[in-house]
Amino acid sequence: MTLAPRAVVVHRRTEYDGLLARHGTRGQADFHLRTRGRGIAEVEAAHIRVTRARAEVAAAVPPRWRRGAVERADLDRFLFAPDDLVVVVGQDGLVANTAKYLDGQPVIGLNPDPGRNPGVLVPHPVAACADLLRDAAAGRAATEDRVMAAAVTDDRRSLTALNEIYVGHPSHQSARYRLAGERQSSSGVLVATGTGATGWARSVWRERGGPPLPEPTERGLAWFVREAWPSPATGTALTEGRLGPGESLSLVCETDGLVVFGDGVESDRLVLSWGQQVEVTLASRTLRLVR
Repeated sequence: MTLAPRAVVVHRRTEYDGLLARHGTRGQADFHLRTRGRGIAEVEAAHIRVTRARAEVAAAVPPRWRRGAVERADLDRFLFAPDDLVVVVGQDGLVANTAKYLDGQPVIGLNPDPGRNPGVLVPHPVAACADLLRDAAAGRAATEDRVMAAAVTDDRRSLTALNEIYVGHPSHQSARYRLAGERQSSSGVLVATGTGATGWARSVWRERGGPPLPEPTERGLAWFVREAWPSPATGTALTEGRLGPGESLSLVCETDGLVVFGDGVESDRLVLSWGQQVEVTLASRTLRLVR
């Protein structure tokens, strides 16, 4: 007997949820904001929009289908099945947070708050959920593969990221390392995909220029050294470049405790000790985004 499809809905805690968790009640949260010249109405309205969107998505899943749900904080403990249909309800960044735990499952990005979310990775209105689920289950949904980056240490620990991978010091101290043989001291190294080229990497690129950033589906990465420090012991000859298929950026740690993390999630990171090496390349996996 063939199992019915499973739709897994990914969501994140709203700012309103965070305020209630921190202050206990709505009234106390509102008082806290009013002492700072703000009010709770804005975040409460956003919370209501997201809550209604999640209810609409739940109603759009066919009754005979299996269901799953996971909050962003629990993604690293959730087991996605190979044939899951993943529905992300929230901001663009939530798709990036989810991508590293997937391996080819189609992802439907739904934007519950178009006035606040750009919708690059969540391009669909919530009302389209039922049709998108049916198309995805039937294999007729249009999809595009978004490139991901991978970081692998010399002791075989690894992580992947949809937007970018950062290597640097966990505080504001200078990171010291060897990059492709050159000893450097900097604010860290950023390696971005074409999806990440619209975010952090775009800001760096706009300030300094350099080679064109990759397109969202292009099999390429762009890398930048942030604020390389010139000194008698450290160089600045290698500060930016591109990586294609089969190419990697190699960095050897010379500051104990450097960290490697992806998509801004510092809690999920690799820690490097002095002398350890990390290589950043194109990942073998891609994000399969339903268009």
